[in-house]
Amino acid sequence: MKAPMVILALFGFCSVVIAQEGAIKTQGQQVPVEQYTYATHLDVAKVISEDQVPDVCGVVPMRMTYQDSQGKQHVLEYEVMGTGCSDG
Repeated sequence: MKAPMVILALFGFCSVVIAQEGAIKTQGQQVPVEQYTYATHLDVAKVISEDQVPDVCGVVPMRMTYQDSQGKQHVLEYEVMGTGCSDG
C-alpha cells in the first residue's frame, strides 16, 4: 500500500521541478519554455530562432523562439527525429 503512495508523491514532485526549470532568458527578459502538445494552439507571426536538428538517430528535443501576432515572445519545446538515421 505504501509503494503506490511513494510513486504518486514522486510524480507530483517531478512535475513541480519540471515546471520551475522551464524558463530561459532571451533578449533581456525571462520567457517560460512552453511544452508542445497536440492541443497547443500556435500563433506564430515570426520565427526568431530555431535549434538545428542534430545528426543523430533518435528523438531529440528542439526549441523554437517565436513572436505571436500580438508581439509577445514565446519559446516552444518539442521533439523531432534526428537526421542521422539511414534507410538501410
